[in-house]
Amino acid sequence: MSPTKGGLVILKEMVNSLPPSERKIATYILNNPEESILLTALSLGEKSQTSSAAVIRLCKSLGFSGFQELKIRVAGDLQAETVEEYRDIEPNEDFKNIIDKVTSNTIQTLKETVDIMSEKNLEQAVTALANANSIIFIGFGASYIAARDAEQKLMRINKNVFSFSDVHMAATSIANKGPEDVVVGISFSGNTQEAVKLLKLARHKNATTISITKYGNSLVNQISDIQLYTSAAREATFRSGATSSRIAQLHVIDILLMCLASKEYDETIKHIDETREAISFLRD
Repeated sequence: MSPTKGGLVILKEMVNSLPPSERKIATYILNNPEESILLTALSLGEKSQTSSAAVIRLCKSLGFSGFQELKIRVAGDLQAETVEEYRDIEPNEDFKNIIDKVTSNTIQTLKETVDIMSEKNLEQAVTALANANSIIFIGFGASYIAARDAEQKLMRINKNVFSFSDVHMAATSIANKGPEDVVVGISFSGNTQEAVKLLKLARHKNATTISITKYGNSLVNQISDIQLYTSAAREATFRSGATSSRIAQLHVIDILLMCLASKEYDETIKHIDETREAISFLRD
């Protein structure tokens, strides 16, 4: 991370763990970053209804040398330009450049994924998952990583969920499903033949089908009841684009989970607490 950036990221990461007075300042900066970088410590303390001493304590809690460094890093975040194209690595490139390129590619993909996301489709997908008797996630190759992640996360909130990368096992499970079940097909290209065939089988069984593919027309989303899209990250020589697309799939899964958790908030908290206690029991 550049020493002239990252102020807002650090504030967002730390805000909920800060003492009350420092949390008020952090919240004020996050809500008013442009104004905050023009203020003195005394003025920021007054604006956030705290004190200049609390501002200095906040800087220390965040690991900054002082208020000036905090302002510089927030200003750097505000001045950062949007990456307009994906960049691939070069032979014997400096590691710092590779870190920046991979990170910027991922950020660009996430931003584009959010830009193209349909809230209506998202709401339909969340409702289907909330009402489902059972949920199956299917994915092949790198897409199975997202399918497995979805299974693990939804299992924690007591959903009857499974993930498959084996065609025969998936087909066997889908064969016993019906209108009250959901099958989610994850495929970056949207044309993975195994995913297409399994979703066709799910449609034949009258299960609700959801697709997570790159934006655009594809066989997978054509046969899905609900379509969710990730950015069509451009492929690069060493597939840094594919790396970013995998992160985008995981991001969509996280969004689905959080929306579902919000919809079923009390029940979700109960199940998460129970699973946390179970893990603690194993560690004791």
